[in-house]
Amino acid sequence: MAQVRLRFYGELNDFIAPALRKVETVHAFYRKASIKDMIESFGVPHTEVELILVNSISVNFSYTVKDGDRISVYPTFKSLDVTPLLRLRPKPLPLPKFVIDTNLGRLMRYLRLLGFDCLYSNDYDDGTIAKISSEKHRTLLTRDRRLLQRKIITYGYFVREVSPKLQVKEVLKRFDLYRLTTPFSRCIHCNGILEKIEKHEIKYQLEPLTKKYYDKFLVCSDCKQIYWQGSHFKHVKQLIDEFTQISG
Repeated sequence: MAQVRLRFYGELNDFIAPALRKVETVHAFYRKASIKDMIESFGVPHTEVELILVNSISVNFSYTVKDGDRISVYPTFKSLDVTPLLRLRPKPLPLPKFVIDTNLGRLMRYLRLLGFDCLYSNDYDDGTIAKISSEKHRTLLTRDRRLLQRKIITYGYFVREVSPKLQVKEVLKRFDLYRLTTPFSRCIHCNGILEKIEKHEIKYQLEPLTKKYYDKFLVCSDCKQIYWQGSHFKHVKQLIDEFTQISG
C-alpha cells in the first residue's frame, strides 16, 4: 500500500466531501495511477484544475503518482500570476462559444437571449456533447461532473447554482462576459443570428393586431422565427438588466 498527502484549494473544495475540504488528507492507493485519475476519484473534474504541484514541482495530468508524494491541486487563478509554472488549462477560447448539457435548457435560453453562441439539443447524449466540445472547441456547461471527467474534454465548467437565473449570473462572472453581451442578436429557439427585416416582407405571416401595432421586426437567419417588441418586451428587458448588473 502506498500513501500520498493531498490538498485541494479554492473552489475545488465544492466537489469533495466536507470532511476533506481545506485540509491536507492522507490518501492510500493500491495500484499505479495517474494524477488525473486520482484527482477525479475525489469527484473533481480535470476541467476545473489549472495547476498541480507535487513536492512543490509543477506536473501535468499524465504524472504517475508515487508513494510519499505531497500533492497540491489548484483551480483557475483569477488574479495571481503563475505564468512561470506549468498551467494545465489551455489559453481561453478567443470567443465565448458553448455546448450546453440537456440538464441546463433554461440557462441555454437565457444565454442565447444575451447573444451567446450555445449549441443544445434534447437529443444529445453524453458522448455527443463531449465530442462537440472537443471537436468544435466549445466550452461545455453542465451539472454532471462525470461528463466533465471524459478525457477528450478540454474546455468545461461545472455550474454550481441550481436556479437558472443564478446560473446565468454565475457563468457571466466566471467567464467575464459582461462586456460581450449582445441582447436580441441570436434566436433563442435555434441559435441562429437575428437580422432586421422590413414589415412588408413578412406581413402575410403576422397576426392582425401585430401587423397593426408593430413596425420593427427581426427574423432568424436559420429557422425564420420572427421577433418583435411585443407586450412581453418590458419583462424581457428587465430580465436582461438583472443579468448584466455586475455584482461583487
